[in-house]
Amino acid sequence: MARHTPDQTQLHELLYQALETEIGGIAVYQTALTCARNDDLREEWQDYLDETRNHHRILLGVFEQLGLDPQTRTPGRDVVAHIGAALVKAMELAKAKGDPAAAELVAGECVVQAETKDHLNWSLIGLVADKCKGEDVAVLRAAHDEVIQEEAHHLYHTGGWTRELWLKALGLPAVLPPPEEVKNVETAIGASRAEQARDGMAKARH
Repeated sequence: MARHTPDQTQLHELLYQALETEIGGIAVYQTALTCARNDDLREEWQDYLDETRNHHRILLGVFEQLGLDPQTRTPGRDVVAHIGAALVKAMELAKAKGDPAAAELVAGECVVQAETKDHLNWSLIGLVADKCKGEDVAVLRAAHDEVIQEEAHHLYHTGGWTRELWLKALGLPAVLPPPEEVKNVETAIGASRAEQARDGMAKARH
């Protein structure tokens, strides 16, 4: 397979955005934890917060190895920071409205939005490692392989939690913890299968 040379400016932009996403993710989880009412969900998000802090540490190691300054700002990075701050503000606004169940739902949605960008970043880093050549590739591959499974877990499991909490709010049978949690989903295919299985699980529980 032919190996490509990535555009270095855009690769660095991706890494700056990835670093800012992890910084924002820490703040998102810290705020989401104040909105969580379900004990299992709170425990899950605490684990994700700890893992996100570690992902931030791993990225700082990548920056050191590649000779990048983690303090560098780019227009794209500033946009990512703005979105992260907006997610935190959204959760704070939901809490201020005085409906704890609604705030928990907003928190779930905000985590899913943050983790969608986070998972995209790491997936792209993995694709660069797969398809490209150069001195950076081994560094990117090692970081990607250490992180990607946890990133998928964060995205798909919180998506499941948010779906089921919404169904509960709608007065419909909900599966809590969600099928993604029960089946330990870590891929898009697994998430799809878990969602397809949820009706049977809901009937069995109700």
